[in-house]
Amino acid sequence: MAVFTKTSVPTGARTLPREYYLSPEIFAREAERIFAQRWLFIGREEQIPNAGDYFLADVAGESLIIVRGQDGQIRALYNVCRHRGTRMCTETQGKFLGSIMCPYHAWTYALDGRLTAARNMDGVPDFEKELYPLKTASLATWEGFIFINLADTPEPFERAFAPLIGRFERWHIGDLRVAKTITYDLKCNWKLVIQNYSECYHCPLVHPALDKLTPFDSGRNDLGEGPFLGGYMTMRTSGMRMTMSGTSDYPSLPGVDGEELDHVYYYAIFPSMLLSLEPDYVMVHRPIPISVDRTIIVCQWLFQPSTIAKPGFDPSNAVDFWDMTNRQDWHVCELSQLGISSRSYTPGPYANQEGLLHQFDRYYRSAMGF
Repeated sequence: MAVFTKTSVPTGARTLPREYYLSPEIFAREAERIFAQRWLFIGREEQIPNAGDYFLADVAGESLIIVRGQDGQIRALYNVCRHRGTRMCTETQGKFLGSIMCPYHAWTYALDGRLTAARNMDGVPDFEKELYPLKTASLATWEGFIFINLADTPEPFERAFAPLIGRFERWHIGDLRVAKTITYDLKCNWKLVIQNYSECYHCPLVHPALDKLTPFDSGRNDLGEGPFLGGYMTMRTSGMRMTMSGTSDYPSLPGVDGEELDHVYYYAIFPSMLLSLEPDYVMVHRPIPISVDRTIIVCQWLFQPSTIAKPGFDPSNAVDFWDMTNRQDWHVCELSQLGISSRSYTPGPYANQEGLLHQFDRYYRSAMGF
């Protein structure tokens, strides 16, 4: 059974050095040591419900085609023709009509990556189509989310995510559907986004509306070290909801009852997912590092299909609340990036409420080999 505790920090715990947020060399090392080696959240299964449906994912400088095959399986195919390396697909999402064809010389591949046609190659000595399928990246699904891993021999997903598998079954996340997506473009390092998400020390000042619903010091955490960090916060008054009105017409999610109706759970899933579990919906952020001082964030709100199907369904009560809160967070993250860029910046001490940040730093350093 999970044990929830307040965070604390050891004596002398301090923020990361300046170069971790500014150095292009460290950013390049992150791409190789973290984003090319870890399981990364890249989308939802519902984005590609039918055979031939696809979307593109850009990961650590690579373009991958995430496609559902004729057999119903989802695969991650490198967007690189095996002939002369041409990038084959440029539309960010769409549907293949049974095959994937390179626009340069018309080499054609089945949806599972097999090379099925290579124009004018019949007379080439020793050429065999079977030797030239599209290369693939490892792919796994969990709770309706799609993850990929670029490593040659990745840690099995079931082992890497063992602390999370089954943990959120009460929310039936795999059955939920996306009702709204907002994409944000931030002028800051990706780590500042995850660190900001992992503490509410800033909430009374930055998020007065949020603090009215969940007291900033109510956080208790059951995952306090390693790649997964988080826990819950408690509603200030029983029955409140994380919406603009503080109340909700959305029904509670199946399986969420009792004291869980007054909890909101927040988990940072290293390095590419921020998962927020409300009593009546789920919110997920996907931070995408673009450069050392730029991060794209895709935020989605998931509801029960039956809720979405109701006449007059409007997610804005929840979406507007978190869009406001997100933008407040992004503003201070960008201010942090500006301040850290100063030659006067030196690492500062963490407060006890920032214990998860200290643990994030520890795990990040180990992943980077520092």
